[in-house]
Amino acid sequence: MGKKSDKKYYEEISNFRELVKRYERFGEHVAFKYKQNKEIKEITYKKFVEDIKKVAEKVIDSDVNRVAVIGNNRYEWVITYLGVTTAGKVIVPLDKALTDKEIEKLLKRSEVDVIVYDEKYQNAVDEAIAEGCNIKYRICMDNVEKEGVLKFQKMLEDGEAIIKKGKTKYDEVDLKENEMYIMLFTSGTTNEPKAVMLSQENVCKNISAYQYNFMMYPSDTLLSFLPIHHTFECSITILYGTYCGATIAFCEGLRYIADNLKEFKVTIFVAVPLVLETMAKKIQKAIADSGKKGLINAMTKLSHGLLKCKIDVRKKLFKPVLKQFDEYLRVVLYGAAPMDKATIEWYNDLGIDLIQGYGLTESSPVLTAESSERKRAGSIGFPLKNVEIKIDNPDKDGVGEILGKGPNIMLGYYENEEATKKALEDGWLHTGDYGYMDEDGFVYITGRQSDIIVLRNGKNIYPQEIEFLINKLPYVEENMVYARNKSKTDTLLCAKIVYNKDNIKEHFGDKTQKEYEKLIWEDIKNINKDLPTYKHIKEIIVTDEPLEKTTTQKVKRYAEMKKINA
Repeated sequence: MGKKSDKKYYEEISNFRELVKRYERFGEHVAFKYKQNKEIKEITYKKFVEDIKKVAEKVIDSDVNRVAVIGNNRYEWVITYLGVTTAGKVIVPLDKALTDKEIEKLLKRSEVDVIVYDEKYQNAVDEAIAEGCNIKYRICMDNVEKEGVLKFQKMLEDGEAIIKKGKTKYDEVDLKENEMYIMLFTSGTTNEPKAVMLSQENVCKNISAYQYNFMMYPSDTLLSFLPIHHTFECSITILYGTYCGATIAFCEGLRYIADNLKEFKVTIFVAVPLVLETMAKKIQKAIADSGKKGLINAMTKLSHGLLKCKIDVRKKLFKPVLKQFDEYLRVVLYGAAPMDKATIEWYNDLGIDLIQGYGLTESSPVLTAESSERKRAGSIGFPLKNVEIKIDNPDKDGVGEILGKGPNIMLGYYENEEATKKALEDGWLHTGDYGYMDEDGFVYITGRQSDIIVLRNGKNIYPQEIEFLINKLPYVEENMVYARNKSKTDTLLCAKIVYNKDNIKEHFGDKTQKEYEKLIWEDIKNINKDLPTYKHIKEIIVTDEPLEKTTTQKVKRYAEMKKINA
């Protein structure tokens, strides 16, 4: 079971009820793992299906239409998502990083009847209701004793009671193909979130296409740590992972990633570039500190030579290095932002298969992806099996806006016809990302439309390509390249650079902030030497304060520019 030719196993699905039906074949196989009081707990696929149906029956019986869910990555979140949608109702996943006021605002905009939440959001929920949110039911995923609050466990018990009485309505639910069942607010890097309307078919057709790019099996274990409300984590780790019968392990938190990778024996890691780059830098530093950098370089050359002869000994050769984070890891799936080519090659040298994907919330989310057999470092892969990609209005270098078309493209933006018309044209989604496609069908991003810096002389600068170079400096945590108008005729290219306190001290010694700024400026001048004059960085801001980011670790450029211009 699990071969690409096994059509019965890798079937196409159109809605979440078909997905849940697939789960039944995995029976007593472990669907989820999590740690509780230092012990690893397990939940089987059999129980997973039972609990989804309990939630669905309770939702149907309660006569509600829209349910918001907010909280950490956990089992209760998943069965809420699938229980609500298989009941034919609308799920509204909310970003756990929202402020109380933002939660209130989005609850009003989405017009939900119910909210399911972690205990930490109790005050936010209470305040939202006090401010006029018309919420019928508050359901807490934790064991909270509060008047008017229903415990999640009680909701499951109520659903079970309905099933035992034989008054079930689950099988009577008629799901419509082109109706909204998922309302997602874009986190993005712009100020006002838009409400994306997705159908179950949008998401399920996208999931069905993944198998042609990257395979998962019941023997695989994934670590769920990216924000679960986001389509990247929800679709790939949770929905596609369970579609394949894999085991999903819930991470205890960002600082426990390395430990959890080992403890749960994770084989597939779904991540964003910032996490992977940070892990790589730590391991590379440990290698350098141990004095084994030369040995590793020699082993890498040996490995490259053997690979040319189709002999792959990377896992054995680099086993001591792999043990530092996870020796069981076989595939890393990443997206949400571009990654430095050197980091990609470093992971591949260790024998870890890195597969890049690209998409947006509006495309459910994946539009393009690499595969194990077909990849090109620096690209975002090629279109999924059921997706079309075209470059709109390309310039002389073939660069234009990336447009996508397929069954995964959103229905539109909720109550925002103007934005919908701007984003969708004859079924084509305008991504807002600029790039080009090579003759082999690989797509490359040059920059986001809103991020492109246009100089007074008409030259276009894509900040990411310069940011990659600055990030290679050993003490740099992250950076942001931006433009400042010096005068009506002169635009300066600038960079805000965030350094790591320990690494900069080790690199330059114990210095004052002003001394660090001078030393960093010398490194920037060296970077400038390899760039055309119009791409030279002319000013820098140096800090150890992290840049403001979305929950998928994209820099909020508008927020950072407000700080810079304040």
